[in-house]
Amino acid sequence: MFSGIIEEFATVTAIRKDRENIDFTLKCSFVDELKIDQSVAHNGVCLTVVAIENGTYTVTAMKETLDRTNLGLLKVGDKVNVERSMLMNGRLDGHIVQGHVDETARCIAVEDADGSTYFTFEYPENREMAKKGYFTVDKGSVTVNGVSLTVCNPTSNTFQVAIIPYTFEHTNFCDIRVDSVVNLEFDILGKYIARLQQL
Repeated sequence: MFSGIIEEFATVTAIRKDRENIDFTLKCSFVDELKIDQSVAHNGVCLTVVAIENGTYTVTAMKETLDRTNLGLLKVGDKVNVERSMLMNGRLDGHIVQGHVDETARCIAVEDADGSTYFTFEYPENREMAKKGYFTVDKGSVTVNGVSLTVCNPTSNTFQVAIIPYTFEHTNFCDIRVDSVVNLEFDILGKYIARLQQL
C-alpha cells in the first residue's frame, strides 16, 4: 500500500523484453536501501524488485500491467515517479493508494495558474466502468502517475488537477505535455461504495 507521496523520480537505465514481460532497470538515490522482493510504485504501478546490481535495481512488468498502464511507453532516460510502500506507523499525507492502476488518461490541456499549473486529463467514457467506481468527484482524490492529487472540475470523463511548483519540480509532471499518457488509479473508497450499491 502507498500514499501517493512521491519520494523522487528514478531514471530508466535499461529495458529488456522477456517474452510477454518487460524488465525495467532504474537508478535512484535509495537503491542501496532496497531489498529483493520489495514493492516499489513506479508511476503508480506496484512492482517487485527482482535484482539489485551496480547501483541499479530491476523490476518486471507483465503483459496485463503493460496493457493497462503507460509503462510500455517508457524509454531509456525517462523519469519515473517512485514511492516505496507505506510504513504502518507513518502519517498518511496523501490518500490510500494500492498501486493497482485502473487505466490510462491523456493530457488535453496545460494552463498556467500564476505560480501553479492546471493539467486537464481525459480518459475513455464508459458507463459500465463508472458504475464500478471508475470516476472522479470534485475535491475527491485521484492518483496520476503515482501522485496523490485533489480533483477539480470533473466531468464524466475529464478532470483537472492543480500542481504546485514543488510537485512540478520533484515529479515527472515536469515532463507532461498535451498528449502525454498518464496512469490513473481511482479512489478505492469510491470503488467500494459503487460495489455496495450494486449489491
